[in-house]
Amino acid sequence: MLLPSSDWLPQAPLDLLQLDWLTRSSIEVAILRLDRIDPLISGNKWFKLIEHLKAADLAGTKGIISLGGAHSNHLHALAAAGKRFGFNTVGLLRGHPQETPTVKDLQAFGMQLHWLGYGGYRARHEAGFWEPWREQYPDLFPVPEGGGGLPGAKGCMRLKVMVSEQLNGLGWSDYDGWWLACGTGTTLAGLVLAEAGEHPVYGALAVPDDHGVAQQVESIVQEAGLRDPVYELFDASRGGFAKVDPVLLAFIAQTEQACGIPLEPLYTGKALLALKQQVEAGRFAKGTRLIFIHTGGLQGRRGFCPKT
Repeated sequence: MLLPSSDWLPQAPLDLLQLDWLTRSSIEVAILRLDRIDPLISGNKWFKLIEHLKAADLAGTKGIISLGGAHSNHLHALAAAGKRFGFNTVGLLRGHPQETPTVKDLQAFGMQLHWLGYGGYRARHEAGFWEPWREQYPDLFPVPEGGGGLPGAKGCMRLKVMVSEQLNGLGWSDYDGWWLACGTGTTLAGLVLAEAGEHPVYGALAVPDDHGVAQQVESIVQEAGLRDPVYELFDASRGGFAKVDPVLLAFIAQTEQACGIPLEPLYTGKALLALKQQVEAGRFAKGTRLIFIHTGGLQGRRGFCPKT
């Protein structure tokens, strides 16, 4: 069995975000702290994995093979889950061998690594990509980059339930929408499916348009058969994936000092800065209540924030 026992049920607190720019605009934001569900299997990564693990169990496989980069939160969570729950993991990595804090962890967790180069990694969407890897690892179940696809989205649908169960604790009877970072669009797609048009979902793109997030979200929604999905995507990439600039780092430092919530610069930091820009531009009416998802990924800070 790849799945953990039923007594391991990750829970995330929902807290009001206290920041001056929200107060000035009369906007309320509650932050779902997925970074706090587990020290290693953190953030939205577990939710994207759960349905893939179920499918792997049904297929009778002994583990998971998946893809990511040298700072991949997905591979980090997958490797940690494999070590903790006793299943095999293999990672196919973008680029050429390098040592990063994440890569060292993957090796320590027992993940077998293969570096694909950049051209080899770009081929991950091509027909036949998985065939040689299935031959080499017949007992492993292939999972798309980031735990994506419809199974990954379905696992994220439960985030709506997690939030709904905690609204009364905030004194809220309802909310007006979601705001979150998008790397593959899987978590956003899951929320869109869970909402089925009841509340809009706003995605802050942490990657440029050419990464195909919009197409991936549309594909998942269509495969699920949802009509009239309600979501909107905003560019928050700041020039490219993993592009970090002084304005972003200063915003993260100021925000952490103001509210005590740790952020990282690739996803959650960019998403919160993009929300601030939209709020100050008047995108949301006074009194709007939003759910902001902290998607975790704090382990990735080590590659960009030397003091952490």
